[in-house]
Amino acid sequence: MSTARRAMAIHRSPLHPHHGHSKARCVKVLRRLSAYLDDELSVGICKEIRKHLGACPNCEEFVASLRQTVSLCGHVNPAPLSPAFKARLRTQILQAAGRG
Repeated sequence: MSTARRAMAIHRSPLHPHHGHSKARCVKVLRRLSAYLDDELSVGICKEIRKHLGACPNCEEFVASLRQTVSLCGHVNPAPLSPAFKARLRTQILQAAGRG
């Protein structure tokens, strides 16, 4: 289960405390997190999300954790792929696409 799906499941849980807003609002924010963190949303939507985060410690904590995870992943150097592996991968992709 992905991190975002797991977070949404937690937010849907009857044990999850909400802070004067509906669970649906949390789910709506979680669905937009990727675009929000990538600055792909309008100023108005970003403002709404920031307002929600300020009122919902659970979502705010999740966003902080996600930002940290993304930051850590950005510092990892990918392992180089061998030419033989690249060739096999290309062949498999072309075969799967029906062009091999």
